[in-house]
Amino acid sequence: MRKLCDINMYTMIHYSVFIFFFGGLATISFYRNNTSQGVASNTFNVTPTIASTCDLFSGRWVHDNKSHYPLYEEHECPYLDKSYACQTYGRKDFKYLQWRWQPHDCDFPRFDEKAIVERLRGKRLMFVGDSLVRNQWNSMICMLYTSIPGVKRIGGELIGSLRTFRFTDYNISIDFYWAPMLVESNGDSPTNHLTAFRIVRIKSIEKHARHWVNSDILIFNSYRWWRSHVVNFLKSGGSLLDDLNNVYEEVNMVHPSKTKLFFMSATAVHVMANKWGGMSTMNCYGETEPVMDDRFWESQTDPKMLRILESSLHNLNAKGVNVQIINITQLTQCRKDGHPALYRKHWRPLTDEQKKNPQLASDCSHWCLPGVPDIWNELLLAYIFR
Repeated sequence: MRKLCDINMYTMIHYSVFIFFFGGLATISFYRNNTSQGVASNTFNVTPTIASTCDLFSGRWVHDNKSHYPLYEEHECPYLDKSYACQTYGRKDFKYLQWRWQPHDCDFPRFDEKAIVERLRGKRLMFVGDSLVRNQWNSMICMLYTSIPGVKRIGGELIGSLRTFRFTDYNISIDFYWAPMLVESNGDSPTNHLTAFRIVRIKSIEKHARHWVNSDILIFNSYRWWRSHVVNFLKSGGSLLDDLNNVYEEVNMVHPSKTKLFFMSATAVHVMANKWGGMSTMNCYGETEPVMDDRFWESQTDPKMLRILESSLHNLNAKGVNVQIINITQLTQCRKDGHPALYRKHWRPLTDEQKKNPQLASDCSHWCLPGVPDIWNELLLAYIFR
C-alpha cells in the first residue's frame, strides 16, 4: 500500500539525484543490452583543451561590443521560443548582448561553429529537467542552426514530455525531456503542472529514462522546483535506504552506461532589487547592466541546497558514475540584466495592475535569447570535447 510521507526538501533532492542516475542508467543499460538497433554512436574524438587545465567557472563579465557576441540574431533562428524573444517583444536596449565571460586565469574558449557541428555529427544530446534547461536547449538549437550554412534539413516532433530536434544532414539530435524533479512527480505534465503541493515518486525513473536510452550526451538540472517547502513522496513500504540499495543492486547487474553526463548547477533569480541597491518593490524589470561585483550573491539561491547537490554528485563519482558539474551559478548571479522581464510572449492579457506595475508580470527566472544561456552552452561544449 502506498503511503504519502513528508520529508525535508534537502534530503529529497539528494535522493532524487541518486535515483535519477542509478535508476536512469540501469534503464539505459537494460535497453542497450536488449536492443540491437538504433543505438547511437558513443565514439568521441577528444583532444585536450583549456577546460582540462583551467577553472572556467571563476571569472567576471567584461563588456565587449567588438567581440563575436551575440552568437546569432533573433531573426536568424525561426525556432526561438517566444518566451525568450526579448527584442521581438519590445526590448530596446542591446548592451545585455555584448558581455563576454572572462575566466580569471585563462581565456574563454569561444564557439567554433564549424568544428562543433562536425564533432557533434551522429550524436544525440538530451537535455532533461525543467524550463531553465529547456531555455538552454533552445539556445543550443539556435547556436547550431545559425552555424550550419545553406539550406538546412530539419526534423523533429513533440511526444508528450519529449521534444526532439534533428539536423538531418549531420545526423545531430538535440532533444529535451520535461522532468522538473528528475524522478516521477505530479509535475510531469509539460502543460499542466502548476501546483503548490509537490509529490514525487521515490525510486520511479523508468518512465522517464526510457526516452534517453540512445543519448550520447545527457545534460540535466534540478533545483528550482525543489525550492517548494511542500515536497512529499509516494512509496510502497520499506525505508529510503532499502529503496536506494535496491537501485544500487540493479545497477550492479548491468554494464555501466557510456553516455557522457553533465549537471547544470542552479541559476540566479533576480526578484529583489534592493539586494543590488535598487528599490525594494522592484526586480529585474528595467535592468540594463550587470552587477559589477563578482562576489554578489542574490538571496534566492540557497547555498545549502547547492552543497547537497554537489555532495550527491561527488558521491556518485565515487561509485563509478562520472558526472561533470557545469557550474554556472556564480556567473549568473551578476546578470540581472539578462532576463526577459516584461519582454516576452504573454499567454494571458496583462491586467490593469500589471500594466501599471510591469514588475508584477516580469519573468526574472528565465533568460533572453540570444544571451546568457549561450555562454552556458559554450562552457558545456568546452567540457564535452575537452
